[in-house]
Amino acid sequence: MAMVTSRSSDGADEDGLDAAPMADINVTPMVDVMLVLLIIFMVAAPLMTTGVPVQLPKTTASKVAQAKKPLEITVDKDGNPSIAKEIFTMETIVPRLREMAAENKDQVMLVRGDRDVPYGKVMEVMGLVGQAGFSKVSLIAQSPGGAPAAPASAPAAR
Repeated sequence: MAMVTSRSSDGADEDGLDAAPMADINVTPMVDVMLVLLIIFMVAAPLMTTGVPVQLPKTTASKVAQAKKPLEITVDKDGNPSIAKEIFTMETIVPRLREMAAENKDQVMLVRGDRDVPYGKVMEVMGLVGQAGFSKVSLIAQSPGGAPAAPASAPAAR
């Protein structure tokens, strides 16, 4: 606790000054201690999250394959679907989709549709993707900020 003396004109002691103690709490040392404790806990907290140390067994199994990049089907403003800059018609895209599904049915398919394309055309393409054998189909939309939004993760129902 710090003490501050102040002058007063009503009463004076021997040297002419009134030495009345002022009882204010000096919070600076308390703040210093709290900041030191905060830093100690910030440094020590990540060290306390480790689990029980164990020796992991070795295995000859191959590594798990990383997820493949999703394939994109684009429906242009005329309603024509395309895969990787190759334009198809509604009839010619089905065999290509079946070939792709034969390679990997678990492949994620993303459908991008121009904003001027009727909703029915985009749904028709999604239906063709489902008929070809893909079960993971998502739509891509533009976020308000301008970057493509994350695709919806709900699979298309057939």
